[in-house]
Amino acid sequence: MIHAHVRCTAFYALPANGFRTRWVSPISSKASPVLLDCLDSFYNRSLLGSPPPEFALVSALKSCSSVCHGKQIQSLVIKSGFASNVYVQNSLINVYAKFGSINTARWMFDSCHLLDTASWNIMIVGYVKLGLLDCAWKLFAEMPDRDCVSFTTVIMGFAQNDQPFQALEIFRDMRACGVVANEVTLASVLSACSHLLAKETGKVVHGIAVKSALEVFVIVSTNLVNMYICFSSLDEAECVFSRMTERNIVTWNVMLNGYSKSGAIDLAEELFERIPMKDLVSWSTMIDGYVKSGRLCEALITFCGMLRAGVVSNEVTIVDLLSACAQFSAGPEGHQLHAVILKSGLDCHTFIQTTIIHFYAACGQILEARLQFSLSNKEILSPWNALISSFMKNNMPDSARHLFEEMPARDLVSWSSIIAGYVQNKQFDSALVLFQEMQDRGLRPNEITMVSVVSAVAHSGTLEQGIMVHQYIVNNSIYLNDNLCAGLVDMYAKCGCIQKALEFFDEVYNKITTISPWNAIIYGLAMHGQAKSLDLFHCLLKTGIKPNLVTFVAVLCACCHGGLVEEGKKYFKLMKNEYNIEPNIKHYGCMVDLLAKAGHLEEAEKLIQEMPMKTDVVIWGSLLAASRTYGNLEKAAKAKECLTRLDPSHGAGEVTYSNIFAALEMWDEVALVRKDMQVKGVAKVPGCSEVI
Repeated sequence: MIHAHVRCTAFYALPANGFRTRWVSPISSKASPVLLDCLDSFYNRSLLGSPPPEFALVSALKSCSSVCHGKQIQSLVIKSGFASNVYVQNSLINVYAKFGSINTARWMFDSCHLLDTASWNIMIVGYVKLGLLDCAWKLFAEMPDRDCVSFTTVIMGFAQNDQPFQALEIFRDMRACGVVANEVTLASVLSACSHLLAKETGKVVHGIAVKSALEVFVIVSTNLVNMYICFSSLDEAECVFSRMTERNIVTWNVMLNGYSKSGAIDLAEELFERIPMKDLVSWSTMIDGYVKSGRLCEALITFCGMLRAGVVSNEVTIVDLLSACAQFSAGPEGHQLHAVILKSGLDCHTFIQTTIIHFYAACGQILEARLQFSLSNKEILSPWNALISSFMKNNMPDSARHLFEEMPARDLVSWSSIIAGYVQNKQFDSALVLFQEMQDRGLRPNEITMVSVVSAVAHSGTLEQGIMVHQYIVNNSIYLNDNLCAGLVDMYAKCGCIQKALEFFDEVYNKITTISPWNAIIYGLAMHGQAKSLDLFHCLLKTGIKPNLVTFVAVLCACCHGGLVEEGKKYFKLMKNEYNIEPNIKHYGCMVDLLAKAGHLEEAEKLIQEMPMKTDVVIWGSLLAASRTYGNLEKAAKAKECLTRLDPSHGAGEVTYSNIFAALEMWDEVALVRKDMQVKGVAKVPGCSEVI
């Protein structure tokens, strides 16, 4: 028996110095027992029942826990004459590749006189694990005989390194070569299809999985569920999920995430209760689903359930909940979350400190926001930026500017925040001045900055200034995201050039993925009295992009400008019945205005009475103005009475009411109304214009 603390003294080869001899240190007694047993088997190979010596060496190399052990065993391999054994040399290459010594592994690979398919695969796997895809691909291209492992390794490497298109191309080559895929191959290919949203290709791969009986593997079925969820094909994802005879926690979480992302929160609840062993991902996904559905109460209850279950929350879930509390101005709940943050020590994270500042600002608790800022790390800019944004949101532009001037340094976020703040506070000229100063200091804006700048120009600039800003965006290759596209369309429309708005929209039409640019062009056309806005709305419905509340306000405005009563009624019903969008007071206001202007006063009044929310002065004002147009004293009296009840000082309504009597030459009534206005101290606010 060889003692554990002294195993062997031998020679080994190093690529850096060629072949040279060197005494090596004995294998440490800290080596794993398995490794020591394998070496014992090698030295005692004459004993009955001992494995062949090459098997013992291969087993020893597989049991190495460091590259140092591999080097020492390599010495033994060379001394014992097994260096040319293909199984042993492959195990040595694998040890160096596994522990990151890829250059040594490659030197050994190139030095071998005899290579088999496993030798090539080991090197390719080593390159892929280290992210050296170019080296892996080059070696793969030189490989004489490729098998399933070779193809799968390269496909997996490309799929996991954000090169899904290349992964699919290699899979096609694999099929053309007649190499049969395994479950790992298909899982990687399905992942690539998910990233590319390649629905047709994904269905073909699903067919291959079924025909080759690989769908039964959990890894394949889970990736199929995830792929269909990425395609927004929830029914097909459910179908695959329901057929699975075996599921792991990843499968459950993928399906749960699919329900959550699609807004099917009730189905997510049901599935969540069925998960046998919930992990942090399960809880966090359910909480995030509630938050995205606007159900903050359920999100907080689920969070408490997670804590009771002994699952430790992470900073992502905390930020998600605290941001939701800010969105809904849920002060008490946010305070409790802040306490949880302090108890768990998560307040050391800068982005959590920033979120806390945003939360207090959203709740109007600016003193608490200041206090949190005073406790934060001042060397990092994000708390400064958060407090600047907080001041602006609470209509404190002077305080924001003062803090901006005090900053030790400013980044792009700092400039973008202060410019956006001035726009929010309707100080458009100040925003444009700061934008010019930002350029003078050599700081290049991004698309977020330019959204604010474009908005400032739309409200206070000229068409020439708008064209210059647009040209600046083009010349500096600033990314035209959907918000910036919508801003440019809106700017051209508000500057009075709807034709340029249309031309620009046509340029970016194929790149639009959200509703914002559509809303901007439809509303812009409606405000310019062009019926083409409704044509564009019908084009929108064909794209698959769902209209929202703003879209239907624009559509109803277009109907109102064009006097299209029947079309307006149709779209008003469409938003409720087809898109499950509940009309708000703006939609009702548009419909009342549309009906009243068309002379349908009875119908307009009936709609007002059916409104699920309180009316405002705009709605009654529309009915009053239409009553004047059509000389309907009865409706005018009622509208004026309701206006007075809502706003006793509403002078415009009183004047309109008196003008109705004047039009009918009922001068006594005109005098009474005017006298009543004098007694109440009511006066019509004179019109004004910013054009000087």
